[in-house]
Amino acid sequence: MITADAIAAAERIIRPYVRRTPVVEVAGEDFGGPAAPLLLKLELLQQSGSFKARGAFANLLLRKVPQAGVVAASGGNHGAAVAHAAQKLSVPAHIFVPRISTRAKVERIRASGAALELVGERYADALAASQQFAARSGAMEIHAFDQDETLLGTGTLGKELEEQVQGIDAVVLSVGGGGLIAGVAAWFAGRAEVVGVEPELAPTLTAALAAGRPVDAPAGGIAADSLAPRRVGERVFPIAQRFVNEVVLVSDDAIAHAQRMLWSALRIAAEPGGVAALAAVLSGRYRPRAGQRVAIVISGGNTSAVRFEA
Repeated sequence: MITADAIAAAERIIRPYVRRTPVVEVAGEDFGGPAAPLLLKLELLQQSGSFKARGAFANLLLRKVPQAGVVAASGGNHGAAVAHAAQKLSVPAHIFVPRISTRAKVERIRASGAALELVGERYADALAASQQFAARSGAMEIHAFDQDETLLGTGTLGKELEEQVQGIDAVVLSVGGGGLIAGVAAWFAGRAEVVGVEPELAPTLTAALAAGRPVDAPAGGIAADSLAPRRVGERVFPIAQRFVNEVVLVSDDAIAHAQRMLWSALRIAAEPGGVAALAAVLSGRYRPRAGQRVAIVISGGNTSAVRFEA
């Protein structure tokens, strides 16, 4: 069901509610990286601070929402996106997040007016609580990654990117549950290389590809609030298996370095999960071939790392 035609149809519906985020071309040397241009898709400038807004609006606009509203579990970004979309569309929303969610994400959810509950230590704990709430309340569940409408929404990023970058050869994206990479991979369907990047301490897609099916994986590291759901999605996996060309792992140190370099070079503050793709390029875990036009998705910016003088 996650075809280019379906993604294009979803894009027409959500377009009034999401931003067309910019692509910035910068020299790799500016980051201490490869001597080649880097095309940064700045999806951290999206509504609610991450790519997740695309899937949130797709769910609310493509599905029949019950009077009880919607419920979502999230490490933070998906919850913020659902809360934002629900506020814009005047829908009640109940969001469950684990205690590892950052203050910036929790505050963003609260600012959107959604009911918020902090449950457990990991995404899996919040997911279980959200499912129990849906069963007793009748609220519609919006899954962070393993839902057709969510994938159609993330696929619109691929469509938008191809319209912005002529002759794109490869797209490098971070992977948690796999919603972003599966949607984008479904859009390109082999017309461009799709490369996934995971933290070494949360190798969900790497473990699934090795096993031939989604399996539990470690769920830790610096980006655990956004890239550590324990296992990749069931809907995600066959798309990734077919269309994702490569998955590489990066260290927490590499992710932190990418954050610092992005701030140093462009004064852009991104969260750890948002810069995993850039970390792969800067650390050499992924090496673009000479002459390739490679887009790197900076997927989220919900961080409180920057402080302003009074």
